[in-house]
Amino acid sequence: MISVGERRDSAIDERSSVTATSPELRGLVSDLLASAPAGAEDPRRRALLESIVSTCISLASDGAAIPDLKLIDAALAEIRRALNCFAPYATKRKVATFGSARTRPADPEYRLARDFASAAAKAGYMIITGAGPGVMRACQEGAGREQSFGVNIRLPFENIANEFIRGDDKLVEFKYFFTRKLFFLKESSAIVLFPGGFGTHDECFEALTLVQTGKSRMVPIVFMDVPGGTYWQTWNRYVEDHILAKSLIDPEDLSIFRITDRIDNAVEEIDTFYRVYHSARTIRNRLVVRTRFAISDADLAALSSDFADILRGKPIVRRDPYEEEYDEPAVLSLPRLVLYFDMKRYGRLRQLIDRLNQSSPS
Repeated sequence: MISVGERRDSAIDERSSVTATSPELRGLVSDLLASAPAGAEDPRRRALLESIVSTCISLASDGAAIPDLKLIDAALAEIRRALNCFAPYATKRKVATFGSARTRPADPEYRLARDFASAAAKAGYMIITGAGPGVMRACQEGAGREQSFGVNIRLPFENIANEFIRGDDKLVEFKYFFTRKLFFLKESSAIVLFPGGFGTHDECFEALTLVQTGKSRMVPIVFMDVPGGTYWQTWNRYVEDHILAKSLIDPEDLSIFRITDRIDNAVEEIDTFYRVYHSARTIRNRLVVRTRFAISDADLAALSSDFADILRGKPIVRRDPYEEEYDEPAVLSLPRLVLYFDMKRYGRLRQLIDRLNQSSPS
């Protein structure tokens, strides 16, 4: 849900909003939007739409090649389709699941994925999968059609959605992996990974990288194995013995993810992440954290003290919504905390959120 994600706000870049530099062309874009059925009345929204249209028109003067225009056309069209697909469910929390397309129904990993998705759906979460076979099929079987989304990729050898999501309005087909992965991460409130191959590890490391660098909102990331399984524990040893040991990541970055072989622990990890924490958004070089309830003064003081190393010398404070937040009416009534957060320490931020989730009401 983009409305509860971490987002960076800045003034609309003049270079993008007037890419089409001719005053006559800018006037034509403005007139075109004025004749649109609806949706361009808000000044900020209108400026963004003008920027998008102007950029598209500027591609003509740029002399963009036909293959590049095809890419842009297809990507923009499938982004629009996906936005329309997810829009009616914007307030529902969703769990993105990843795993092997080669997992067979008789495999223990299949049963694990199916049973996890069933438990997550009963806990109120919708499930997003790639809509294919294997773990994807297992998760949609477990969650059921009503609680499932499919974001299918068109491949020469794997092109048909599984029967549990095929033909559903919540199935979106993508030509490109990058737009598909965008919606996996944009729409999910949690990520759960099951054993898989290269594709699963691609999704694994992209999710970790985007959270670690602050380019995606902070969400719980859970690696699930069968009871007694060693798949993710072996992976974790590699991370610790090679990546961490060579100081290629910080020790606190290991806080970004969890490993478990129990379904109840996986669901609890997601539930607990949202016990107090609701969402966050970066505004004016500050991190605004929305909470489900106002925490006690003692807990607030303890957070400021215990995490002073990432707060740039300033305590965490309470405040009313910023003007920039009025485009998210669903969260305006929530209490919020303002952090002067060191934007390089997202592993440490995850530790702060874990501590926040232990707070008591004021």
